Amino acid sequence: MAGGPFLFAFALVDTGSILFLLVYYVITLSDLECDYLNAQECCSKLNYWVLPKLIVHGLLVAIFLLSGHWWLVCLNIPIMAWMIYE
Repeated sequence: MAGGPFLFAFALVDTGSILFLLVYYVITLSDLECDYLNAQECCSKLNYWVLPKLIVHGLLVAIFLLSGHWWLVCLNIPIMAWMIYE
């Protein structure tokens, strides 16, 4: 597994970007609560990032699967399922 360090560096960047998006979601919902945004603007801002978040996390799970990191795949499948459900 020669690509291990690059794989885990990508996983770190992916996790950081998802964390950034979650903070963005909280800030946008806070703006909605304070009446800085209406509901339609809030939904359009948040819905824009749903598909990229799913694609990047799905790519990460696929790379873990192809590289043989079964434990990490098992840990990320419930997270992926929750994001699809959400």
